Amino acid sequence: MTSTRIARTVRVAAVAAALTGAFVAAAAAQDNAAAGKGDGKGRPDGVRGRQAVIKVSGEGRSTTAPDMAVLQLSVVKDAKTAREALDANNKAMADVLAALKQAGIAERDLQTSGFSINPQYHYPPNNDGGNRPPELVGYQVVNGVGVRVRDLGQLGEILDKSVSLGVNQGGGIEFTNDKPDAVITEARKAAVADAINKARVLAEAAGVSLGRLIEISEQPSRPEPIPVVRSMAKEFAADSVPIATGENAYTVTVNVTFAVNQ
Repeated sequence: MTSTRIARTVRVAAVAAALTGAFVAAAAAQDNAAAGKGDGKGRPDGVRGRQAVIKVSGEGRSTTAPDMAVLQLSVVKDAKTAREALDANNKAMADVLAALKQAGIAERDLQTSGFSINPQYHYPPNNDGGNRPPELVGYQVVNGVGVRVRDLGQLGEILDKSVSLGVNQGGGIEFTNDKPDAVITEARKAAVADAINKARVLAEAAGVSLGRLIEISEQPSRPEPIPVVRSMAKEFAADSVPIATGENAYTVTVNVTFAVNQ
């Protein structure tokens, strides 16, 4: 009786072990198939499941002469009271804007870029170690205007006339292009060509062939003109401000991924 019970226990344990082994083998085979790590004969192959790729970055650059300038001009006036400083500033800025419009600058190309009224203080010398408060001596009013000049031949004359009418502070000149789309397109084409050439060189050096294009993307930031110094000056009148326009360079960077044929 005891031997019969032992035999049954052994048979049950053997069946359970066989079933467990079958489940484990089936699960392993399923995992290998899902991960692409089988070669069809039950042998794991970790390399076969990965797609070999080449990732490169390409840069393209295209230049063009600017066709527009952006000026930042300001009128600064000081007076004993804020009212006096504001009145003087208003008159000077009104004369500047009228002259700009007379020179052909459209309303859409004129925009106030900053306005402030600031108290002016005198700080007495502190020779005896005492704490002397600052003295209010007047007020300063600053009114700025941004000007887009589309005819660069007038730029020197406009600057000269503006100063004569009251502009006494400037934030600089930026040369740009009104519609740079065509130039940026050329830079994009050059960037893609540069990336393809780099990928081909890498594939050749590695002893493989370049496969299909998997992904291509452009850097998220929009290309901006980068000033390039060049000896090129616009003609200007003898009594106007001399201007050198140079040229703008637009740069585009792309990221490209290619498959590798081994």
